[in-house]
Amino acid sequence: MSNPLANVALPSGVTVPVLGLGTWNMGETEARADDEVKSLTTGLDLGMTLIDTAEMYADGGAETVVGKAINGRRDNVFLVSKVYPWNASRAGTIEACERSLSRMKTDRLDLYLLHWRGSHPLAETVAAFERLQADGKIAAWGVSNFDTADMEELLAVPGGGNVAANQVLYNLARRGIEFELMPWCRQRGIPIMAYSPIEQGRLAHHPTLIHVAKAHQATPTQVALAFIIAQEGVIAIPKSAHPDRVRENREAASIQLTAADRVALDAAFAPPTRKKPLEMI
Repeated sequence: MSNPLANVALPSGVTVPVLGLGTWNMGETEARADDEVKSLTTGLDLGMTLIDTAEMYADGGAETVVGKAINGRRDNVFLVSKVYPWNASRAGTIEACERSLSRMKTDRLDLYLLHWRGSHPLAETVAAFERLQADGKIAAWGVSNFDTADMEELLAVPGGGNVAANQVLYNLARRGIEFELMPWCRQRGIPIMAYSPIEQGRLAHHPTLIHVAKAHQATPTQVALAFIIAQEGVIAIPKSAHPDRVRENREAASIQLTAADRVALDAAFAPPTRKKPLEMI
């Protein structure tokens, strides 16, 4: 068994593992459902107890898969879902949350995120989040795909300072958040959840990652994940529908990158030297 996973603390003091389980593209076909459930339960068994999903993923299909995976073990899972921007009115957020809870057959979420900014005022969405929290339907709320200016606007609305996380695109090929957004969140104790941390698998073929991986008897994917979870206050949520790949991802936590490794990675994937617009997939 691998070493226990390191944890990241939310503003509430609740801790979550630095490696979780993504579910993007799950729930789209019944033929893959059993493998998807097995992948999630494999990850849970390995200590990757954070599951991230959204009402957007397969129009709720991913949440249905998650519901099957957490059946009988809900209390040992940190469950995250997201509301569509166009549902994020005061009433719409509450209704969307109820639908997500129903699909996952649970009475609560541990973290509920606004998937990205839309036309509804942030104050309305925050008010709905706060109501859901008061009612025990969610333990905490946060946002996704928010750049620094968005975060500053959020903190200016009533209750906005209660934001518990910001989920954004972050991997070696997309390091833009390191210049401003990451330090801003870190200074305020707001964790970052990194989605697509291996660039949907494309980083696995990069020659520098292949070279660094050989020195660690690891895979390029594991090195890419090790880089992300070594960053202070960052949680990676790779998605895989294959149990063996989930096990591979879990082993990334055992890799200790050296100073020479970091020099090589910086040379291949240059860190940002100026503010860039937040990237999204």
